[in-house]
Amino acid sequence: MATVITPLHVILFLAAGIAAGIFNAIAGGGTLLAFPALLVAGVPALNANITAAVGIVPSYLGSIHGFRSEIVEQRLRVRRLLPTALAGGLCGALLLLVLPSTSFRLVVPWIVLAATALFAFQPWIIARLDHLAHDHPTRRILIQAGTFVVGIYGGYFGAGASILILAVLSIGYADSLLSLTGLRSVLAVSISLMSATVFIIHGHVVWAGALCLALGTLVGGVLGARLIRLLSPTLLRTIVVVVGISTTIALLA
Repeated sequence: MATVITPLHVILFLAAGIAAGIFNAIAGGGTLLAFPALLVAGVPALNANITAAVGIVPSYLGSIHGFRSEIVEQRLRVRRLLPTALAGGLCGALLLLVLPSTSFRLVVPWIVLAATALFAFQPWIIARLDHLAHDHPTRRILIQAGTFVVGIYGGYFGAGASILILAVLSIGYADSLLSLTGLRSVLAVSISLMSATVFIIHGHVVWAGALCLALGTLVGGVLGARLIRLLSPTLLRTIVVVVGISTTIALLA
């Protein structure tokens, strides 16, 4: 039975998209808002994940525009990591489509909970990684392997993938968080574009939801890239954690 999208749902998707775009630009975790908004509208979990993956892509495009000066400085790293991120995103998207939907329903609450925990402890993770030496000879191998694994996760579900990317980048590069956030945005949009392309070809996208989310996330991505230069993300992180825990409870129930 097809999901009926009402005008109230459209407003919900637009609002969730704007919020998700802001969160993605600042610290990641926007999927934790887009995904439950689709569930509220009655979209099945697997379709909601696929639709959120398509609708969330413009948020990264907006943040890339906001971080363009930082990204220019990271061109060499982009060239090195982009193929790995794309390969991981492709594997993750295909994994989602190959596994039965029952497997997704069983695992997704725990993925949401794990992503929420990673989001909650992001400042601690970054602080711990910041004290590691940055001249280890195996760091390039580790960062490539880490990027591929995160790409698989991002292609399969995506919530919290930006946090994982940032953690991987912090292991390999002794740069400022703002500079790494620009690089993270490029890798995140690459993974999202790859998985979204696979999902669009395969089908099962609720297009009314995806388009509303896309419009909202584009606006939110631009706003978030500006806000990150002005505001502490503490309050936003708290809201995302609350939403993530609530979503996990709802999915388990």
